[in-house]
Amino acid sequence: MDKINLLIIVNIISLFISLFLAFFLITLRTKYKISNSLFAVFLILNAIDISEPLFNTVFEGISNLGMFRTTFAFLQIPVFYLYIISVCYSDFKLKPKYLLHLLPFLIVNLVLLPRFYTVDAGSKMSFIQDRQNMIEFQFIHVLIHLQIVAYIINVFKVLRKSKKLYLENYAGKNINAYNWLFQFTVILTILYVVALLKNMLKFSEYPHISEGLKISIWISSLFIFCWYLFKALNNPDLFRNMDSKLMLVSELVSTEKKGKPLISIEKEYNEELLRLKQYMIEEKPFLNPSLTIQDISSEIGIPTRELSVLINHRLGQHFYDFVNTYRIESAMEILKDVTKRKVTILEILYEVGFNSKSSFNTAFKKHTGNTPTRYRKNM
Repeated sequence: MDKINLLIIVNIISLFISLFLAFFLITLRTKYKISNSLFAVFLILNAIDISEPLFNTVFEGISNLGMFRTTFAFLQIPVFYLYIISVCYSDFKLKPKYLLHLLPFLIVNLVLLPRFYTVDAGSKMSFIQDRQNMIEFQFIHVLIHLQIVAYIINVFKVLRKSKKLYLENYAGKNINAYNWLFQFTVILTILYVVALLKNMLKFSEYPHISEGLKISIWISSLFIFCWYLFKALNNPDLFRNMDSKLMLVSELVSTEKKGKPLISIEKEYNEELLRLKQYMIEEKPFLNPSLTIQDISSEIGIPTRELSVLINHRLGQHFYDFVNTYRIESAMEILKDVTKRKVTILEILYEVGFNSKSSFNTAFKKHTGNTPTRYRKNM
């Protein structure tokens, strides 16, 4: 089997899996239709991007369709960016303003219009052969680099803010879910960097290295997409129920500095703190694995904004850690109880409000310096 046939076979397999996953996401019945659809579009765009060997086999020669196919690369990262926003915020909706993300794609095609799309086959061939000296290709090369850098930075900003909002307002879901979404973005960023390197080598003295990188990217991306989809389908509620209108505590504090402080009198602050701690001890709301700061706010009569500043700013800890402190204290009491030696660690973590062993172990070790098992043995 020669190299070209192997390349086409790998390409066909890659295309099939990408399109199959996209079809699966589009047809999957779920309340998170927008997120799934956006990721499906991302997979389809990826399939279009990697279809070059098969496309060149079916359509011989240089054509407008072939060039148009390559410009779809300018849609990949914007769609991924929108997908990340849709995953992080439950109130995400597609709006007309998001059409602005089409601008690079449209600009590139307009740039190619005069000297490629509207000329004869011979002129197209000359244009491609002399592409390194063509201002259009230089512009496209710079634009794709700038686009990837800008969008990747913004994706990480969205993820960073989402995590902070989660920690400041929620204490129920497994924060580890954020980690694999972050990991996926990091890996995707690495793939984009490798792809850019591949494109540079394609027009250098080492085109064979470019071909090797191309196949590596195809295979790696398929494994990564399959891994991510498996994780996503097993964690469908990642960052769900988080309203995009939520403000970070730092923003709330900054806003209040311009007017009257939220807790302007120390006496009022102490009274609210006492009420909060009394409620946590007597009512044990932390046993609810889906507890939110809004739940506590409605129960003790302190506005959510004030309560958020009270916990996240005044106490100097995230709401997530604040609630977990009570959960760990409760777990420690159970672990100390000799009459409950037969109660397993798994049973204890669910009893005190955690919903995963990893998050419980992490929080417990952070609070005590020991694992739950070692802590019990030392009692």
